[in-house]
Amino acid sequence: MTDIKIRITDREGIDHEVDAPTDMNMNLMELVRSYELAPEGTIGVCGGMAMCASCQCYIASDHALPEKSDDEEAMLAEAFYVEDNSRLGCQIRISEELNGLEVILAPES
Repeated sequence: MTDIKIRITDREGIDHEVDAPTDMNMNLMELVRSYELAPEGTIGVCGGMAMCASCQCYIASDHALPEKSDDEEAMLAEAFYVEDNSRLGCQIRISEELNGLEVILAPES
């Protein structure tokens, strides 16, 4: 099992450096939920289907990420607090290339 480090700033502004497994096909939203970095029922409301934007986050580091899908683009077009570096955590799969990734959870809408 290969773990990487990801720094997540929660909605209270507290930084968390967490271990993220690369061999479990997890996404960033699932990682936030597994570490309970957001109150129950406030992140991943749609179950990771890119249909609610509750897992919106801001990418604060310079990592190459996969292109946004049409579904992700459409959801972000309707979301609140969207910035140029906004992504849906459910659409970012944990991989070794993301070691050192820094993200900030967007405010709850």
